[in-house]
Amino acid sequence: MTKHRSKMFLPIGESTVIDRIFEELEADKRVDEVYVNTNERFASDFETHLENASFEKPRVSVEETTAEDEKFGVVGALAQLVDREGIDDDLLAIAGDNLISFDLSDFIDAFETNEAPTLAAYDVGSYEQATSYGIVELEDDRVVDFQEKPDEPKSTLVSIACYALPEESVSLFPTYLEDGNNPDEPGWFIQWLQNRTPTYAYTFDEVWFDIGTPESYLDAVAWKLDGESIVADDASVEETSIGENVHVMPGATLLESNLERSVVFPGVTLEQTSLRWCVVDRDAAISQLDLTGALIGAHITI
Repeated sequence: MTKHRSKMFLPIGESTVIDRIFEELEADKRVDEVYVNTNERFASDFETHLENASFEKPRVSVEETTAEDEKFGVVGALAQLVDREGIDDDLLAIAGDNLISFDLSDFIDAFETNEAPTLAAYDVGSYEQATSYGIVELEDDRVVDFQEKPDEPKSTLVSIACYALPEESVSLFPTYLEDGNNPDEPGWFIQWLQNRTPTYAYTFDEVWFDIGTPESYLDAVAWKLDGESIVADDASVEETSIGENVHVMPGATLLESNLERSVVFPGVTLEQTSLRWCVVDRDAAISQLDLTGALIGAHITI
């Protein structure tokens, strides 16, 4: 699904993952500029997306890479962005494939109160799941220990990819990288930073989805739809049962089928087919199948 499209463009109800972020940044007057940092491969997609949107702040800033294995790593990319755009101000960095349900304005409020590096933290409730993230240990709101992807996490409170950094911390990117530190995961920079300057966490209880798997994507869609379903006006639906948390996009044709908790992209044709927890990408055609937990690629006929 994301071989030829950025995860940030995946539909979440009537919006997309990244548009939810853009809307909040657009509304907050404290945010002066918004840079969409991407490599050359998806740059034109972002530029087209923004040309067709009503946002005024975002603009594309392009890395000189195309393949994932050529990327600088997240910290390296941030350092290059700061240098490329001449940023000499506080920096709010958000991963565009994260669906966050808290108000970014509240997060910025916390950052301004702390007057120090601030990260967003969420309790995933699972030690196994926590091994995939940076683990945060707090005293009140201050970070007293940070472990990036430990094998045996001390807690289930994790740092999500949302960071606010004062200008003086942003200026430390070159020092961090020149010392040979890990340029990839931003958690390594936070771990390095919190040993040098007071660092704080903004904890939240609302939902958070890391859109990295079909399962997490469907969970995010279900959260947004909240039991309802969306069927595009020009979709053709005949003798078909539409259950909860289903999104059927424009141009789809559904005949004698049953859908539950699934996403059907534009131009898909389903005939005598049942889908549960499935994602069917654009212009695929499926006939006489009963599928659960399937991911069907674009233009595939089964």
